[in-house]
Amino acid sequence: MAAGKLEIKARIRSVDSTRKITKAMQLVASSKLKKQKQFMEENREYAYYLKETVQEILSSIENSMHPYLQKNDAKKAFTIVFTSDMGLCGGYNANIYRMLQNTVSKDDDIVMIGLRGAGWIHNKGYHVIREELDLEDECYSELVEIADMALDLYRKKEISEIRILYTKFINSVSFEPQLVTLLPVEKDDREHSGNALTEFEPAGDKILDTLVPMYVRSLLYSYFLETKTSEQASRRMAMESATDNADEIKETLELEFNQARQASITQEITEIVGAVNALEGV
Repeated sequence: MAAGKLEIKARIRSVDSTRKITKAMQLVASSKLKKQKQFMEENREYAYYLKETVQEILSSIENSMHPYLQKNDAKKAFTIVFTSDMGLCGGYNANIYRMLQNTVSKDDDIVMIGLRGAGWIHNKGYHVIREELDLEDECYSELVEIADMALDLYRKKEISEIRILYTKFINSVSFEPQLVTLLPVEKDDREHSGNALTEFEPAGDKILDTLVPMYVRSLLYSYFLETKTSEQASRRMAMESATDNADEIKETLELEFNQARQASITQEITEIVGAVNALEGV
């Protein structure tokens, strides 16, 4: 019985130690989420108005045959995949892997961003042309290189489209993988107003030569920030869940320990009473 109590106490100490770690990681993830969310929202506003500007320009151009608006006949697409560099973030990466397997062809050119994704995709038969690891928030220049590489392949008609597989941040407890197409740029269904006062220079298709590359670079960075925010939110939830599970396990073990101690005390009392009765009988 004593050995059983010592084993339970050792398990309680182990669970309590694990709980302290998960609680600390939960607090760190919460702090990072707050900062990352603010950074993402500031950039998201810029990305939103950039999209609106592009759509406004497209609505003012009729019957355009600009290369950035036409899908190429190439057999492969160019897909940029965002994953995390660190683990302990729940099903965050698993959801990306599942969507990748369902939507991305093994013939496509893939740029894998994130250490976890780079490790997972090895030996899976996909055509990975570049990997980027340990990117921080100030990684715009690295993402611009990837965007320009994709744009160059698109202009040469070597790829059919440019896509991004990322995790969309909905709120602090909800986020989901999304596959979006950056090129060719698709027009919204909005109608162009003939009384619009906005004039664009240079006019016509020429403005797209400069605007669309800027659009692709900026949205790539915006989706990166959204993915990082989703990662921190997922990690916070995973650590919160782990902490709650540790609390439940600890409560169960403490109950078992108290029951074992009570049984031990009862047994000792029974033995003492038995010994006293035996002595009285003598």
